[in-house]
Order: sequence, then structure tokens, then C-alpha cells
Amino acid sequence: MKNQKKIILFILLIAAMLLVRISGIDDYITFENFKKNRDVLQAFVNNHYTLSVVGYIIIYISTGFFVPGAIPLTVIGGFLFGVLLGTVYVCIGATLGATLAFFSARHLIGNWIQKKYSNQLRRFNEEIEKNGHYYLLTLRIIPIFPFFLVNFFAGLTNIPYKVFLWTLLITALPGTVIYAFAGQQIGGIESVKDIYSPNVWIAFLLLIIFSIALLVYRYIKGKKG
Repeated sequence: MKNQKKIILFILLIAAMLLVRISGIDDYITFENFKKNRDVLQAFVNNHYTLSVVGYIIIYISTGFFVPGAIPLTVIGGFLFGVLLGTVYVCIGATLGATLAFFSARHLIGNWIQKKYSNQLRRFNEEIEKNGHYYLLTLRIIPIFPFFLVNFFAGLTNIPYKVFLWTLLITALPGTVIYAFAGQQIGGIESVKDIYSPNVWIAFLLLIIFSIALLVYRYIKGKKG
């Protein structure tokens, strides 16, 4: 029965990936397409607000799996819904997408890996238990890997979901606010470079200071430990 559920889940994930590729959603989420259709999108939001919010969140959920375009989609959310509501909708979509990716990876293969290689992973799991939250914070603050890969990789470890969730929120929220703010400020957005107005650069500077402070805190606490 468990194997059947895993097979069904795997088939659903593959089907979702194929659907995204066939539909071309990932190619559509660009600033160029937004520039061409922003008046139409704004009119649709004004006339069908609830449907627009639901559709936006569903599209954003897909970025937690395998669809690129989280940054332009966040900027678009700021333009269409404003900073506050845009940030809320982005956080809902990002959290749901990351959660689905996390549990899909854990249920499909993570639990099997942990059971199959429990002896080999003993020291690794001990390190994750003590410092797993620092690794997640670092990977999200310094995006060496795309976020959707971090979501999947975290699911392969034994890191608790509550740690995965709070590290996601604390690192995603500042950047989300900045990009949503950029979208709201720049109604005449023409390209990616138009995002980076002086106000946005100041916001990015604050984010960098926050990131450095977090890493310094990790270093100091690690030395004390």
C-alpha cells in the first residue's frame, strides 16, 4: 500500500512537470511578457480579484518545485496586489510549494535513504540535528543552489519540518518584501534593470546587513560551542 502511494505521488509529480513544460508557464513568467500584458493583468485583477489571488498562489506554488521565475513573479505580485498583500500571497505560495517539495522528497526517497544508510549517515545526522538550521539559513541567504533544490535536499535529511519552515520564512520574508516593494514602486517596469531603483538598492543593503549579521552570529555561536 505504501509503495502504491509512492508510485502515485511520483506519477503526479512527473505529470505536473510535463504539464508545466507543455503549457509553457515557465516561459511566460518573464518581464517581457509582463510588460506586454500588464494592463490586461491589472484589469483582470480588478474585475476578478479572488480568482486572480488563487491563480497567482497556485502558480507561485510551482516555483517551490521546478518552475523558475520566483523573482519576477514576486515583482509582479507587488505591482498587482501591493507590497503588503503581495508579500502575503507570495509567502503563502512559497511556503506551500516548499512544503510540498519537502514532504514529496521525504516520502518518496528520503525515509528510504535514512533507513537504508542509517549507519553511514549517523555522523551526518548528528551534525544536522545540531546545526541543520544554520545550513538551511546559509543556503537560502547565499543562494548557491536554487531554492527548489534546497527544498528537495532538505526533505532527504532528517531535519524537522518546523526547522525547515521557520528558516524558510525568516530568509524569504525580507527578499519578498523588497521585490514586492520594487513592483509597487515601478509601475512603468520595462526590464529587470528597472527593478533596481535607489530605494530598492537601500532595501537590498539592509538585507545584506541582515545576512552578514546572521552569519557572524552563527560563527560566534559556533566558536563558543
